[in-house]
Amino acid sequence: MNNMEYTFVVDSAQAGQRIDKFLSENIPDKSRSFIASVIEDGAAVVNNRTVSKSYKVTAGDEVCVTVSEACELEAVPQNIPLDIVYEDDDLIVVNKPKGMVVHPAAGNPHGTLVNALLYHCQGNLSGINGVLRPGIVHRIDKNTSGLLVVAKSDRAHFSLSEQIKEHSMTREYRAVIYGHLKEQDGEVDAPIGRSTIDRKRMCVTDKNSKHAVTHYTVLEEFRDFSYISCRLETGRTHQIRVHMSYIGHPLAGDDVYGPKKVITELSGQCLHAVRLGFIHPVSGDYMEFTSELPDYFNKFLDKVRKR
Repeated sequence: MNNMEYTFVVDSAQAGQRIDKFLSENIPDKSRSFIASVIEDGAAVVNNRTVSKSYKVTAGDEVCVTVSEACELEAVPQNIPLDIVYEDDDLIVVNKPKGMVVHPAAGNPHGTLVNALLYHCQGNLSGINGVLRPGIVHRIDKNTSGLLVVAKSDRAHFSLSEQIKEHSMTREYRAVIYGHLKEQDGEVDAPIGRSTIDRKRMCVTDKNSKHAVTHYTVLEEFRDFSYISCRLETGRTHQIRVHMSYIGHPLAGDDVYGPKKVITELSGQCLHAVRLGFIHPVSGDYMEFTSELPDYFNKFLDKVRKR
């Protein structure tokens, strides 16, 4: 698959535009939603720094972007089984299995949670996030399992997004990490941004980053590992994985932020979204859901306990 590289310099007439709008106007054969997905994947660089799709260009900015020549992605309904925890006219809470991607992207055009939701909901999902991410308010990584809330209506999407922005949504995860933490309870407060060396990785950095806070509690300790609970105060990409690696305790099985010798039996990081709570956008009631640890997680816990 060939890639096309584009470089533009922003003039005064274009200054102030969001970068996704700027690029879609300068690359007319690609839609704005496609361009936005390319930016989210870290393929857009402004003045040698990766940016988000909401970045507003200024006069003199040098904008570089790499675009695949492949056909644009399209989210299509697919009859894929879903583990539905709760559903009403405005939202749906699902228990995502390990290995499932949340929305279509390069390398994963089909078989995603969005494809399954489009079939189950007969297309009745919020359109705020575009055609590739309908209803998606927040995401969890492909190899992270657990609870996710999806908006079926725009009013639900606005409300849930605001709760995430205000840090009022309850999001608790369980993880197995290498080693032992110095404190049984603590927090990691360190800004996260995209790596300038590898665009697929995030890192703790002061450059082009966002505030990020993870609270943790040790639940059980083993010889070489610890079983912990993590509560997100913010929700940055790969946040728990980056923060725990940053303090020297990467997640077991993490093939990106963990040690070079990966625990292959886990097929990715040992991380599960166990609790999700929010104010219902219509009723105003607080709702909270929990998810039992999946088999892969319990099997690994049993194995390290026996050591």
